[in-house]
Formats: sequence, C-alpha cells, structure tokens
Amino acid sequence: MGTSRGEETTPDGAADFVPARGGLATLRRAAEGCRGCPLFRDATQTVFGAGPEHARTVVVGEQPGNQEDREGEPFVGPAGRLLRKALAEAGIDEEEVYFTNAVKHFKFAPVKEGGKRRIHKAPSLREMSACRPWLDAELRRVEPELVLALGGTAGKSLMGNSFKVTESRGALLYLPAGTLPATARSRGGDDACGLVATVHPSAVLRATDRKEAYRGLVADLGVAARFLT
Repeated sequence: MGTSRGEETTPDGAADFVPARGGLATLRRAAEGCRGCPLFRDATQTVFGAGPEHARTVVVGEQPGNQEDREGEPFVGPAGRLLRKALAEAGIDEEEVYFTNAVKHFKFAPVKEGGKRRIHKAPSLREMSACRPWLDAELRRVEPELVLALGGTAGKSLMGNSFKVTESRGALLYLPAGTLPATARSRGGDDACGLVATVHPSAVLRATDRKEAYRGLVADLGVAARFLT
C-alpha cells in the first residue's frame, strides 16, 4: 500500500514506532506505519523481516529492492534467489533462517527515460541509524545464534561505521555486547552472538566473473555453517 506523502517524520527515527512488547508479528504490524525517516514517502510499503520466530540464523541485507518493495517480502528478487541457493550449497537450512534488512524501505531514483524502472540507491548513515531500532527489536525477539551480514550497509549497521566487509568477510566475529539480551542462545558467552560478514548477493550478480564471486560467497557461508554445527 502507498503512504501519505504529506506526513512528517520523527526526529528520533524509528524508536517512537517500535512496540516494547509483542513478538515478530506485532513488530511487523507496527512497522507498516513507521515514519521514522523520509524513505517511507516514496516506497510502496514497509518490507519487514520474514522467517521463524526463533531462527538459529538472522540474515541482514542492505534494504529491499524493487521486487521486494512490490511484494512486501525480503529477498524474493534475483539476489534473494541466488542467496537461497548459496545457503543450501553451504549447508544452512533455509527453514532455520530469518531474513531481514538494515533499512526497511526501498530507496531509489526513477529512471528519467524508460518508464517505470527504478534504480537502487544506497541508504545514508542517517537513514541506517533511523531504522536501526527495528533491527535491534528483531534481533532481540529472534535471539539467533548467528547473524550473517550481507554487504557494507548491513555490516556498518551491525558493527559501526568503520566496519569494512572487504577486511572482515569470512571471519567469525561476534556482535557487540548488549545487542542481544543475556538469555540469547550463543556460543561466545551469555551476551554474544556470532557474526559472519560477506558480500551482498547482488554484488555476485554484478561481478565480471560470477562463478568465482559465487564460490567466494558460498565459502563465506560455509564458515557460518561450521559455526552452527
């Protein structure tokens, strides 16, 4: 559903819209009315996360793409299909994965010539920060053992603005203390959750050598699979 373009945003980002109680279904309903940043004005709808309430793994991408914006579900476009193939090849059960994005609205620029095409634009640090309360709330509800960060935006949203996927991809890291409640299932301590960063699958689709890029993605996901076993 479209949104009213005249509505104002809140200076505190999404924090004022995130309910203190309730599970993922409650969060999803609340996110439909989020006005925490200006992106809601042009997006078709909020694209919230999807997957099991207590998934072992949370996959965090950058933002919904054109197809996700139309359908209202994450990772249903070409990059999402490639990711699901790579997860299966690495030995990660898709049925135990919760899929979401660092930013919940599609940011794009319309193509000046060519009708209805919309070109993806990377979210700004301000937009990432505004949307971070939703991601925090998802992680606290799911309490995963592992988070997979896909691409630079996801990595920065989770680990801070200095994080670089190119320097840390395929390494086993941990979310900062306090990200999850102390009751979270983990392997690195009472308040630790594993994290593996890799490239976003859309980068594989854009790569000159797709086969090599895909092998690298599967190899990174293999690190996550070994952690889970």
